[in-house]
Amino acid sequence: MSSNQRIRRGPATYDARFVARWLRASAAQIASHRDFLTQLDAAIGDADHGANMDRGFAAVLAVVETSNGLGPGELLIQAGSTLVLRVGGAAGPLYGSAFREAGRSLGSRATFGLVDLMDALGAALDGITSLGAAVEGDKTMVDAWAPALLALRDAASSDPKDAFRAARAAAESGAAATTPMEARKGRASYLGPRSVGHQDPGATSTALVFAALEHAAG
Repeated sequence: MSSNQRIRRGPATYDARFVARWLRASAAQIASHRDFLTQLDAAIGDADHGANMDRGFAAVLAVVETSNGLGPGELLIQAGSTLVLRVGGAAGPLYGSAFREAGRSLGSRATFGLVDLMDALGAALDGITSLGAAVEGDKTMVDAWAPALLALRDAASSDPKDAFRAARAAAESGAAATTPMEARKGRASYLGPRSVGHQDPGATSTALVFAALEHAAG
């Protein structure tokens, strides 16, 4: 029996409106932290993560506002495709792959439960790791996404709000934990030991996306 099968399915169900709230909240989180993300990226990257992510999620908002009739899976797929096109650098393909794989996991269903959402977030993580070839400890967005997903799974048998809160907290802790790491992937890896002492911007924006997920869940 898988870990997901052992989880007691609660009454909470989610739909395209939930996904739209998540995407809107993600855009708001990214916009309000744009300068902070840029500062982080200036230390170990190209100083464009904040601007790129803000531009991409602004475009996602336009998709959300014209998404009447789209199911939750298709909405995530379209959001992911938009991020690939509008976010520069490595973040666009990575985030785009994450949202598209999450959408494909949900498929054509109109509503889904917490276990389905965990499966979708797991598929998103698989998309990130497949494309970026990163693992935990490499100082990337995986260091926030992986612990967030684990925390969500561990807390899924409790109140869903507690589970989303745990996921957000784990993502934030994971992002903070990248500070003492030496980067082994991406632009920051070119700095070698000089990347130590700086929080990873991709892990930080991932924590913002999980904070948005908690907000969407209410």
